[in-house]
Amino acid sequence: MTSILPGKTYPLGASLTPAGCNFSVHSKSCHSMELLLFDDVDDAAPARVIPLDPKRHRTFHYWHVEVADVRVGQVYAFRAHGPYLPEHGLRFDGQKLLLDPYGRAVGVPEAFDRQAGSCAGDNTPFAMKSVVADLSTYDWEGDLPLYRPFNKTIIYEMHVGGFTKHPSSGVEPSKRGTYLGLIEKIPYLKELGVTAIELLPTFQFDPQEAPPGLTNYWGYNPVSFFAPHIGYGTTNDPLKVLDEFRDMVKAFHRADIEVLLDVVYNHTAEGDASGPTFCFKGFENSAYYILDKNPLAGHDRSRYANFSGCGNTLNGNHAIVRRMILSSLRYWVEEMHVDGFRFDLASVLSRDTNGQPQADPPILWDIETDPVLSGTKLIAEAWDAAGLYQVGNFFGDHWKEWNGHFRDDVRSFVKGDEGHAGTFTKRFLASPDIYGHRNREPEQSINFVTSHDGFTMNDLVTYSQKYNDANNEGNRDGHNENLSWNCGIEGPTKDATVERLRIKQIKNFFSINVLAFGVPMLLMGDEVRRTQNGNNNAYCQDNETNWFDWSLLEKNAEVHRFVKTLIEYRNRLPERTDPDASLNEVISRSRVRWHGTQLDRPDWGNSSRSVAFTIETNEKWFHLIFNKYWEAIEFELPSPPDGFQGWQRIIDTDRPSPDDIGEGRPIKHASKCAVSDRSTVLLTSTKLDTQSR
Repeated sequence: MTSILPGKTYPLGASLTPAGCNFSVHSKSCHSMELLLFDDVDDAAPARVIPLDPKRHRTFHYWHVEVADVRVGQVYAFRAHGPYLPEHGLRFDGQKLLLDPYGRAVGVPEAFDRQAGSCAGDNTPFAMKSVVADLSTYDWEGDLPLYRPFNKTIIYEMHVGGFTKHPSSGVEPSKRGTYLGLIEKIPYLKELGVTAIELLPTFQFDPQEAPPGLTNYWGYNPVSFFAPHIGYGTTNDPLKVLDEFRDMVKAFHRADIEVLLDVVYNHTAEGDASGPTFCFKGFENSAYYILDKNPLAGHDRSRYANFSGCGNTLNGNHAIVRRMILSSLRYWVEEMHVDGFRFDLASVLSRDTNGQPQADPPILWDIETDPVLSGTKLIAEAWDAAGLYQVGNFFGDHWKEWNGHFRDDVRSFVKGDEGHAGTFTKRFLASPDIYGHRNREPEQSINFVTSHDGFTMNDLVTYSQKYNDANNEGNRDGHNENLSWNCGIEGPTKDATVERLRIKQIKNFFSINVLAFGVPMLLMGDEVRRTQNGNNNAYCQDNETNWFDWSLLEKNAEVHRFVKTLIEYRNRLPERTDPDASLNEVISRSRVRWHGTQLDRPDWGNSSRSVAFTIETNEKWFHLIFNKYWEAIEFELPSPPDGFQGWQRIIDTDRPSPDDIGEGRPIKHASKCAVSDRSTVLLTSTKLDTQSR
């Protein structure tokens, strides 16, 4: 008989000991707990059930036990017994298998069934299970974080599965759509010039949380905050998947590319009151979730607050959840070597345990001041699904923000909407109207035109409406206001004039996004005109709708070359002499002169659709012209100072490749420049004694 020892409260989760393994979980309100050991993740019944004696295996609200001879690879789960009183926030169900909230690996049986977690009865054959892991034996071969500053960062938002799953990827079938598959595409990303990849969720999630017949592709529905998603492995062995994730990180670091994770600490896959029990509901529902205390129903706590828009809201400022989130972040940095995080719906974390916004949220203070996280990149999606919008006012000093205003105002300006010339200039200068009051650096603004959530760049210029029928929600899902324009014909077309305009608009968007002050973020495949066929909410499409079609690299070589050359140009720009300077200081030192069609006479009027300005430095002048009017316009040019060369054209999005971007070409009759309709032009003048440097 294997010896059963009392065990210890800490560390939480499963931790190996000289004799076996210690297990510890938190549950305040349950009256009994069972540890279940399995021989295999597919087993319909446990090989052994170990009841935990409250007198021997409980300290305060922690249940713990040490089991001798348990080793790496042991499959396990819990059952928690207690009152089922939803109106009081308690949802114990002793027939439901529970994942370890701190489990480092998760096994998924072939018979996994989300619905079994919602229905009455035992769900053991159909439930995910935790697996004991040993993280100490992996050889990192000296790998260290890259710590690249934000002012040298170009982010590429991508999906682990979608990047290599398409047959055209050239990746061998066993590695397509996996962590190891990404490694084979590092040369492509390196050549493109990105310095950081931002991976859509890689925590273990529930792929069945989707409309019937579809799959949850994005993964914004975690069941674990510590285990990597097993579906991105080449094997169903969760321990090998742990190694494959680390192999991926190590390979990207060798290529000098950072790895950022899109993390979801605002809700889980357990959904609302009708959703399944996988873990948190079964241990301490009222601690892990913000409950809707309805005063009209006698403060009934059976309903979940839904600030996430996904059925429930994680109670991030409850002490137990705070500890879990902070432990999770530290784990991914210390043990998995990731370089930073993008926080989905980060504003949820500023809500207190009753759901009210608070000025000094404890969890955000924890993250902000944690020494382990001090060198990591922290990026906030500074809003939630209930209208709490904090762009420009998010907590603390460490965080950068997805700038939703940049996306919307740049889209409106480029498509020619009136009234956006003035706001566009602010977005190009890293939004001083939003961030200037906080004396923050330009890199506070993460600039993007497209992201996973919405149209791709190609679809932004191809569709004026969304087409989400394939999601089986009657085209009701997804945003209706996309600020998109089809350039004259809805959908794909062979009309050469429309196609040239679409290519030009794509180049306009990229020129603004990559050259603007702040940190550029690009969406996977935009550089080759990846399309989702007008679907602006493709969260449930694990198919060619989302996959990167590598044949587009040849088909749309003109756009790819433009983006690659544009990134090269940005990376060659001189660094700021003072990287710690605030946005306001950078703008004032940059000596920006604003123009309209005439020098020093900018037009911010409602009908204006053009902007021109000169950035004057000691070594080089930059002159940018944005004409988003539907006719060509002639702009006056300033005269470079003595000792500078004449104006050289670097970018003209109206010109076909290779004349659209490249080494400077002299401008004839340099007192004026005719800029074609809906075009972007960049001119430079360099000090003569620095040209040869």
